Amino acid sequence: MLLDFHSEIYSWIRGGLFVLFIYHILIFFQNKNKLYLYYSIYLLSLTLYLLQHILSPEIKEIYKYINFPIQFLGYAAYIAFARELLETRTHLIKWDKFFEIATKALIVLAPIFILIQLFFGYHFQTKAFEIVSILLSAFSLYSFYIILKNIKDNFSLFFVIGSLIYVLFANISFAEHFIGKGFFINKGYEPMFFVYLGAILQCLIFSILIGFIIKRVEQKSKNAEVRLAVKLKEMEELKMTALQSQMNPHFLFNSLNSINNFVLKNEVEKASDYITKFSRLIRVILNSSSSPISTLSEELGILALYVKLEQMRVTGGFNYVVNIDESLNLERIKVPPMFLQPFIENAIWHGIMKKEGDKFIELTIKEDNGYVLCVVLDNGIGINKAKELSHMSQKRKFFGAKATENRIRMLYQNKAVQVITKDISDETRTGTQVTIKFPLK
Repeated sequence: MLLDFHSEIYSWIRGGLFVLFIYHILIFFQNKNKLYLYYSIYLLSLTLYLLQHILSPEIKEIYKYINFPIQFLGYAAYIAFARELLETRTHLIKWDKFFEIATKALIVLAPIFILIQLFFGYHFQTKAFEIVSILLSAFSLYSFYIILKNIKDNFSLFFVIGSLIYVLFANISFAEHFIGKGFFINKGYEPMFFVYLGAILQCLIFSILIGFIIKRVEQKSKNAEVRLAVKLKEMEELKMTALQSQMNPHFLFNSLNSINNFVLKNEVEKASDYITKFSRLIRVILNSSSSPISTLSEELGILALYVKLEQMRVTGGFNYVVNIDESLNLERIKVPPMFLQPFIENAIWHGIMKKEGDKFIELTIKEDNGYVLCVVLDNGIGINKAKELSHMSQKRKFFGAKATENRIRMLYQNKAVQVITKDISDETRTGTQVTIKFPLK
């Protein structure tokens, strides 16, 4: 049975190699991974090489031209497969250059052996191949040593085991050229039986190895999806934290208190009006929270809603005046969301709220030599007096002012951003002036 290449065992091995070729080439077309392409070419080369023993005499004559070239191209595909499988470009940077040279040399040898057959005949081809095969075996064995020494994982170990099995059995068959074919025939099998056996064993090990790689890739993909889900959750939490920090919690608490007071005083219309304005402000803030930046025009719109609410809460109200330089295009000026609100809030609750008589806050926005100046001016009791009454430290400045200053610096990459708070109180007046300066983009 082992002397007949048409027997079932030989047919099963050839068929098995061809099925593996079809399977891996289909995987390549699906995911475009070169690993499967090179392995498919290697399997196809093995299959074509083993077909020579069952072909008609006419086709065998043609096979003399392509027998050794097929083997060279198959081995070149095998080296390319190994480079992809073991990631030698990363793990074996120096030795990978020799793999690349060997691959190119084998591709060049393929047409050279066709020319040798054309001009010198098959016998000369065989002698030349004997020399090349010895060099290839030596190169392979030393490469296996380098791989095991430098890449210490199961993938490299299984690769070397599978490769050694084929090299061992192929060299047993190759011994035919030295001890004669009769030695094997007398034992009851063709010399090529060992090539068949080595090929199918090697390919089974490689296929199992590729299966493990597919499983590893799938696991990495699952892990990446889990990490992505965690990051998305963290981002949502950060977004909510940022949203909560955009408005002073004291304002939200006090707003709800104001609604409660309106209801207790039976001021239903005021309560309804306040709730309407409050809900509009919250809705606008929620809509703008999806982006870390907004336009100055949007900021002033939100600020106007906020001030209207505060005017309803402050006893006697206060005047709010906005002066804008007409040369500025507010739609093109980028600012952090709610960046002016903390300064206006501080002007109200630490300035004008503690003052008797007329109260006002003036917001001026203008251009100054390529910069935007936002000036918040109030006629309250002044920052120095406010610190004395509320025991604010120098480091804290006004509530929220430092955090806002940091957000502006981050947005403009700390390029000449200034936030200056100054008490303008003197013998004739009291108040505080906050100047915010940032580049005009």
